[in-house]
Amino acid sequence: ARRRTRRAPGPMARRAPVRRRRHEPDWEPPIPGRRRLLTTWDDYMALAKRIIARFDHQFDLKYFDYLHPVKLQRCHPRFRKPYPVKVAYTEWGDPVKPIMVTVGGVANTAMRFNYLSADLEHDFRMVNMDWVGRGRSGWMADERDYSLATYVEQLRQLIDHLGGGPVVLLGSSLGGSAAIELAARYPKMVGKLILNDIGPYIPVGRRRRRSQTLARHYVFRDPADLLRRIGASQKNDGPISDDIRFNVTFHQTRWSDEEMGRIYRHDVRALQAYREDAKHSLDQWKLWKKVRCPVLVVHGMLSDALLAPTIRRMQESPRVQVMHVPDTGHTPVLSDRNQNWFIKAWLAGEIDAREWTVLHAPLRDPLTGQPIPGTPKKEAVIPA
Repeated sequence: ARRRTRRAPGPMARRAPVRRRRHEPDWEPPIPGRRRLLTTWDDYMALAKRIIARFDHQFDLKYFDYLHPVKLQRCHPRFRKPYPVKVAYTEWGDPVKPIMVTVGGVANTAMRFNYLSADLEHDFRMVNMDWVGRGRSGWMADERDYSLATYVEQLRQLIDHLGGGPVVLLGSSLGGSAAIELAARYPKMVGKLILNDIGPYIPVGRRRRRSQTLARHYVFRDPADLLRRIGASQKNDGPISDDIRFNVTFHQTRWSDEEMGRIYRHDVRALQAYREDAKHSLDQWKLWKKVRCPVLVVHGMLSDALLAPTIRRMQESPRVQVMHVPDTGHTPVLSDRNQNWFIKAWLAGEIDAREWTVLHAPLRDPLTGQPIPGTPKKEAVIPA
């Protein structure tokens, strides 16, 4: 065979600039496992019973009363008075274990964290909360009561309800923004902080694009429409299986007799309030300077919300470590066993690297939930 040699570039040769690949709006990462093709709602519910059953009897659904204070209300002063809203949360694991609280993004529900909770419940009392206006929580009286300040106060009251902390606090997207402010204002409540693809700064362009997509009322008339629509919205979640997508989708929607289809399990006013707030960039750098606890940043490497300059500025703090997740945008679902193993190892203080990339784990068993079987291969950690 003829041996090929590469000629060294001349003195005037220049390397072409490396540009970050931009995906088309309908791009999706490859989905491992079997695709689900459903034609009727009976087929949908039959599949739901099989997939959702993996978490059967593993958690308790509980509630507490969030009391919305007058200082956060925007209605006419004549009508302002504290009022309660029922807040739902799921609880996993032994009540005597250290508490880990998780909160999701603007349209997430507590059930999104089922896989993470199943993997960590042997070491933590996992508490996953639905924001007001989402999931199984109640709705606010006024659209203007849906605000970041409200979510911070809801989170504070939840931790008070659980005993006052300190807790491990994990926030995805909007949940991470609320977690940053809570850790800054109430440092004794948060022992360790995990930010899932979120930092102290989100550019207005990204916030506006996301809000315009969310702030609508959707009715899904058939399963194919539901899986297609939500599948497109989950394109940034990474190479997760259809079973995991289905689990997230099922809990994010509910059946409506009035609409004769499934609709999102949230108050659309909450997302319209977010659209109004998204007219501006979110800048929390002043609050970030007050965060004193250890921080793990989980970074989806295709994310358009957590940008490289933001990560570098966050890493100026010696308390910050970063885990990069390849082939994933905003935000990782945290259903991958390797990702969850590293979160557990970080919480145990077993990782010294300031920055690493985690490889994707083999697919989970599609029917039964199992705890983490063991440590991933050594090459899963790639220090930056």
